[in-house]
Amino acid sequence: VQLQASGGGLVQAGGSLRLSCAASGRTFSSYAMGWFRQAPGKEREFVAAISWAGRRTIYADSVKGRFTISRDNAENTVYLQMNSLKPEDTAVYYCAADTNTVSGATSPRADAYDYWGQGTQVTVSS
Repeated sequence: VQLQASGGGLVQAGGSLRLSCAASGRTFSSYAMGWFRQAPGKEREFVAAISWAGRRTIYADSVKGRFTISRDNAENTVYLQMNSLKPEDTAVYYCAADTNTVSGATSPRADAYDYWGQGTQVTVSS
Protein backbone atom coordinates (compact mmCIF):
# COMPACT_ATOMS: atom_id res chain seq x y z
CA VAL A 1 0.00 0.00 0.00
CA GLN A 2 1.30 3.44 -0.95
CA LEU A 3 -0.20 6.55 0.62
CA GLN A 4 0.21 10.11 -0.62
CA ALA A 5 -1.06 12.92 1.61
CA SER A 6 -1.69 16.42 0.33
CA GLY A 7 -3.62 19.58 1.10
CA GLY A 8 -1.59 21.06 3.91
CA GLY A 9 -0.64 24.70 4.07
CA LEU A 10 -0.68 27.93 6.04
CA VAL A 11 -4.02 29.20 7.32
CA GLN A 12 -5.17 31.74 9.86
CA ALA A 13 -6.86 30.69 13.06
CA GLY A 14 -10.53 30.04 12.43
CA GLY A 15 -9.90 28.97 8.88
CA SER A 16 -10.32 25.63 7.15
CA LEU A 17 -8.27 23.11 5.21
CA ARG A 18 -9.06 19.79 3.62
CA LEU A 19 -6.40 17.12 3.59
CA SER A 20 -6.47 14.26 1.11
CA CYS A 21 -4.72 10.93 1.15
CA ALA A 22 -4.61 8.90 -2.05
CA ALA A 23 -4.01 5.17 -1.68
CA SER A 24 -2.76 2.61 -4.15
CA GLY A 25 -1.51 -0.96 -4.21
CA ARG A 26 -4.30 -2.86 -2.49
CA THR A 27 -8.09 -2.84 -2.49
CA PHE A 28 -8.76 0.44 -0.68
CA SER A 29 -12.26 -0.50 0.43
CA SER A 30 -10.94 -3.45 2.45
CA TYR A 31 -9.15 -1.54 5.21
CA ALA A 32 -9.58 1.19 7.79
CA MET A 33 -7.80 4.52 7.50
CA GLY A 34 -6.60 7.01 10.05
CA TRP A 35 -5.07 10.45 10.42
CA PHE A 36 -2.39 11.26 12.95
CA ARG A 37 -0.35 14.40 13.59
CA GLN A 38 2.96 15.32 15.12
CA ALA A 39 3.86 18.77 16.36
CA PRO A 40 7.48 19.85 16.89
CA GLY A 41 8.89 18.33 20.06
CA LYS A 42 5.79 16.22 20.66
CA GLU A 43 4.85 12.62 20.09
CA ARG A 44 2.65 11.55 17.23
CA GLU A 45 -1.00 11.66 18.24
CA PHE A 46 -4.24 10.23 16.91
CA VAL A 47 -6.63 12.58 15.12
CA ALA A 48 -9.37 10.53 13.43
CA ALA A 49 -10.11 7.15 11.90
CA ILE A 50 -12.72 5.66 9.59
CA SER A 51 -13.76 2.08 8.96
CA TRP A 52 -13.43 0.39 5.59
CA ALA A 53 -17.00 1.19 4.53
CA GLY A 54 -17.08 4.59 6.20
CA ARG A 55 -19.83 3.61 8.63
CA ARG A 56 -17.75 4.08 11.76
CA THR A 57 -15.64 7.11 12.62
CA ILE A 58 -13.76 8.05 15.77
CA TYR A 59 -12.05 11.30 16.75
CA ALA A 60 -9.64 12.64 19.29
CA ASP A 61 -11.40 14.82 21.85
CA SER A 62 -9.30 17.79 20.77
CA VAL A 63 -10.79 17.80 17.26
CA LYS A 64 -14.35 16.59 17.83
CA GLY A 65 -16.89 18.93 16.29
CA ARG A 66 -14.23 20.66 14.17
CA PHE A 67 -12.72 17.90 12.01
CA THR A 68 -14.51 15.38 9.81
CA ILE A 69 -12.97 12.28 8.31
CA SER A 70 -14.52 10.74 5.20
CA ARG A 71 -13.56 8.44 2.38
CA ASP A 72 -14.39 7.84 -1.25
CA ASN A 73 -13.68 4.21 -2.02
CA ALA A 74 -14.29 4.75 -5.73
CA GLU A 75 -11.47 7.31 -5.73
CA ASN A 76 -9.23 5.42 -3.26
CA THR A 77 -9.02 8.56 -1.16
CA VAL A 78 -9.58 9.51 2.45
CA TYR A 79 -10.18 13.10 3.50
CA LEU A 80 -9.83 15.16 6.63
CA GLN A 81 -11.93 18.33 6.62
CA MET A 82 -10.55 20.68 9.25
CA ASN A 83 -12.64 23.65 10.33
CA SER A 84 -12.23 26.27 13.05
CA LEU A 85 -8.50 25.65 13.05
CA LYS A 86 -6.45 26.68 16.05
CA PRO A 87 -2.72 27.39 16.39
CA GLU A 88 -2.43 24.20 18.45
CA ASP A 89 -3.51 22.23 15.37
CA THR A 90 -0.16 23.09 13.78
CA ALA A 91 1.62 19.83 12.99
CA VAL A 92 2.65 17.45 10.27
CA TYR A 93 -0.39 15.35 9.44
CA TYR A 94 0.00 11.71 8.43
CA CYS A 95 -2.49 9.34 6.92
CA ALA A 96 -2.21 5.66 7.72
CA ALA A 97 -3.77 2.37 6.66
CA ASP A 98 -4.76 -0.45 8.95
CA THR A 99 -4.85 -3.45 6.61
CA ASN A 100 -5.15 -5.99 9.41
CA THR A 101 -8.29 -4.68 11.02
CA VAL A 102 -11.44 -6.69 11.55
CA SER A 103 -14.16 -5.46 9.25
CA GLY A 104 -15.91 -2.39 10.66
CA ALA A 105 -13.38 -1.73 13.40
CA THR A 106 -11.29 1.39 13.85
CA SER A 107 -8.42 2.11 16.19
CA PRO A 108 -6.80 5.22 17.71
CA ARG A 109 -3.55 3.32 18.29
CA ALA A 110 -0.68 4.12 15.98
CA ASP A 111 0.65 0.58 16.27
CA ALA A 112 -2.55 -0.74 14.65
CA TYR A 113 -1.57 0.92 11.36
CA ASP A 114 0.92 -0.80 9.11
CA TYR A 115 1.27 1.67 6.26
CA TRP A 116 1.99 5.40 6.53
CA GLY A 117 2.07 8.32 4.16
CA GLN A 118 4.83 10.91 4.05
CA GLY A 119 3.00 13.66 5.91
CA THR A 120 1.74 17.11 5.00
CA GLN A 121 2.46 20.27 6.99
CA VAL A 122 -0.41 22.27 8.47
CA THR A 123 0.44 25.61 10.02
CA VAL A 124 -2.20 27.71 11.75
CA SER A 125 -1.24 31.30 12.53
CA SER A 126 -2.79 33.26 15.37
